[in-house]
Amino acid sequence: MRVVFMGTPDFASASLTRLLKSNHQVIGVFTQPDKPVGRGMKLQYSPVKQVALEAGIPVYQPEKVKNGEALEVLKELQPDILAVVAYGKLLPEDVLELPKFGAVNVHGSLLPKYRGAAPIQWAVLNGDKVTGVSTMHLAKEMDAGDVIFSEETEIGEQETAGELFDRLADMGAELLVKTLDAIEAGTAPRTPQDHTKATFTTMINKTMCPIDWNRTPREIVKHVCGLSPWPVATAEVDGTLMKIHQVEISGQKTIAVPGTVIAAGKRGITVACKDGAVTITELQAPGKKRMAAADWLLGHPMKI
Repeated sequence: MRVVFMGTPDFASASLTRLLKSNHQVIGVFTQPDKPVGRGMKLQYSPVKQVALEAGIPVYQPEKVKNGEALEVLKELQPDILAVVAYGKLLPEDVLELPKFGAVNVHGSLLPKYRGAAPIQWAVLNGDKVTGVSTMHLAKEMDAGDVIFSEETEIGEQETAGELFDRLADMGAELLVKTLDAIEAGTAPRTPQDHTKATFTTMINKTMCPIDWNRTPREIVKHVCGLSPWPVATAEVDGTLMKIHQVEISGQKTIAVPGTVIAAGKRGITVACKDGAVTITELQAPGKKRMAAADWLLGHPMKI
């Protein structure tokens, strides 16, 4: 099929890379406009644009898709279908209805659970044991279209959102090609979502970083994992606000007030919390590199 791909971040670039190896023809790529980054505010291409340019595929970066500009480009390209993966813009109905087979989307959750932004991070933050990816037909309402395929996977107890993100990106890429193959063959299932079971997520932000020691050990572990690699959990350690990159359930019994350091040594820094304790094993002081907590303690011994 003649496919126009729409996407922006790394999660989407994995799908585009896999799609380019399939039997389908990618005739154009839409991605977000280049954004200035760093102190020099140098314009940076999106991961999807980088893949498209390396493959010699035309790239389109409209500021808006609801002003008719995107529609005119698509009329010229005449795609059979749109493949949309984390594009970052809502598509109007005239765009969705233009291709013969409409538009399909790859979403990082088992729909209808976790519609909206950051579904991967929230699955980790909420301590879910299982998550997955879904492909669906795009509809006017966000993430509400009929599901085509879903594939689930277990979440590791110490797996970070970043690690899960990479795994689901690869799973989503394979599922996208499977979906396009099935649509072309006329064998693709179509299952309406149960909207009464839908849950919605919000964007992750830095206000979520501080660790709440009044939570249980597993909840704290999941909090740290869910905010990795960004924006990273934080906690005050010996009077200094630190980034906390990794914690483990210590298994230690204590009656200390949550937030109290009860041990500091070769394992790391053990802190009391609700119903137990956790050990900080990796941290990062302001202006310093990420390091093992035990190594930090060599230069900053703590009195317990």
